[in-house]
Amino acid sequence: NWNLMTEFVIGVNKMFKVGEYIICGSNGLCQVESIGPMKIPGIPKDRMFYTLTPVFSGCSTVYTPTDNQKMVMRPVLSREDAWKLIEDIADIGIFTDKDGKRREEVFKDALKTCDCRNWVKIINTLYLKKRSRIALGKKEITSDEKYLQIAEENLYGELSIPLEMPKEKVEQLFSERIESFIEQEIIN
Repeated sequence: NWNLMTEFVIGVNKMFKVGEYIICGSNGLCQVESIGPMKIPGIPKDRMFYTLTPVFSGCSTVYTPTDNQKMVMRPVLSREDAWKLIEDIADIGIFTDKDGKRREEVFKDALKTCDCRNWVKIINTLYLKKRSRIALGKKEITSDEKYLQIAEENLYGELSIPLEMPKEKVEQLFSERIESFIEQEIIN
């Protein structure tokens, strides 16, 4: 249910369980290792924290308050929603802003939402742009490569959990769907 997902994206965090996979801001896919107070002087003993382990990033443990309203924390998509997202690739479309500086801001803002549909939109946009630049004999733009990599890492990592397949297999599945979408865009 995309409306449910939007509630989490705008900061209505719920309590997660130990062992659960979640999306946690720029840390991406994480697993909840424990929930409890921090044993650090100056931190109230009654304040609860998540101890999170990022699944795919090289980051070490992440500690964040369970009531953190500044960081997006949401559950991973359900299997049904993951397949629906893949089916909707063409309907999700692209970002149409042509101004390079403005587009970069759009990508940054889209990544901060931790919304899978925004990640797909970034991927669609940059795959299409890449195809166009190659056709013109031009190289990729470095900042575009960076945003594409971040969006793909976030999306494929998350989808690997509900689809129960390795991230590389998710990427392959997605690439096939995106190529089909791009072919339609080029024809139109």
